[in-house]
Amino acid sequence: MIESALVDTWNEHEEGAAWLAVLEDEVGLPFPTTVLGIEVTVTALDLFGPGGVAAVCRRGRHRQRVPLTDLSLPDPPPAGAEWIAAYRLWSSRT
Repeated sequence: MIESALVDTWNEHEEGAAWLAVLEDEVGLPFPTTVLGIEVTVTALDLFGPGGVAAVCRRGRHRQRVPLTDLSLPDPPPAGAEWIAAYRLWSSRT
């Protein structure tokens, strides 16, 4: 999955953009989760620094970006959660 996501990328900026594109295509949004014990809804994904992807979490009129590597997933996880797992594995190696 990692190889598939990063085909034809040359640097960490391109890798981040590639991960964002794959995750937007594969992960079922929106989905509920908790951040610091508060129920939120992940409504979108966004770039977060060079090579990073963040979840855009919303509760009411408030929004917060949380690095995807730090986000807890609900049980059951959203559709496409295996792509989040692949991203996290890749991210832990870089």
